[in-house]
Amino acid sequence: MFKKPGYIHLLLLLSVAFTFSCTQYEKILKSDDYNLKYTKAFEYYNKGDYLRAGNIFDQIAPVFRGTKKADSVYYFQAMSYFKQHDYIISGHYFQLFAQTFGNSPFVKDAAFNEAYCYYLSSPNPELDQSNTYQAIDAFQLFISRYPNSSHVEECRNYINELRDKIMQKSFLAAKTYFDLEDYKASLTALSTSLVDYPESKYREEIMFMIVKSSYLLAVNSIESKKPERFQESVDEYYSFIAEFPESKYRKEATRMYENSSQYLENRDIVIKE
Repeated sequence: MFKKPGYIHLLLLLSVAFTFSCTQYEKILKSDDYNLKYTKAFEYYNKGDYLRAGNIFDQIAPVFRGTKKADSVYYFQAMSYFKQHDYIISGHYFQLFAQTFGNSPFVKDAAFNEAYCYYLSSPNPELDQSNTYQAIDAFQLFISRYPNSSHVEECRNYINELRDKIMQKSFLAAKTYFDLEDYKASLTALSTSLVDYPESKYREEIMFMIVKSSYLLAVNSIESKKPERFQESVDEYYSFIAEFPESKYRKEATRMYENSSQYLENRDIVIKE
């Protein structure tokens, strides 16, 4: 099947246009006319060609440092990387911009974009949360510096979302010990998670897992340690049931409590899980 002549003609025109565009771009990169580069960088940016715009901004940034055009060059250099979804580099550039150009009309947007880049770089809860902490700190700093900004409520929402992610990471890390049946380590990790994040949405589950961890630790202990550990299990049950009297875990928690209480009343009883 032969292609229509019009289609072939269109392909040729596109090929010529692309070749011409590449040739023009290469000439601009090699040019010593930095005012031309400045103009062309913004032309590429406004056309949505952020890769070429960014490359030219990278070239001219050192040249325009200390001039009246410096803040626009450095801000749109950062924006070019942001538009390419390179949030690590753009976040770094926005941070440097906010530190360097405190009087620029772009500084407020740069400060917000820095925090937003860290937010967008924040990984899944199972992974290292360095960018998450950076984002929270940057959003809080933005709110402190610009309390009347239209972005303030947005920042607060992002902070809450990021805090939830950190709580989830803490919960998942503690749960790992529980799943591995390392109940001593589980108790330590779960208790630490509660202390660090008392408002955690996983609070009910964490407190139940503490009851279960303390109970199973007692069950699997040597005889000399069982009395103390079963008593700790009873104490944890009281704390849990006082806070969550209608918990979906109540039935299982009560069974463990009754077994623990029976042991303490009669140490010869056979403990069943």
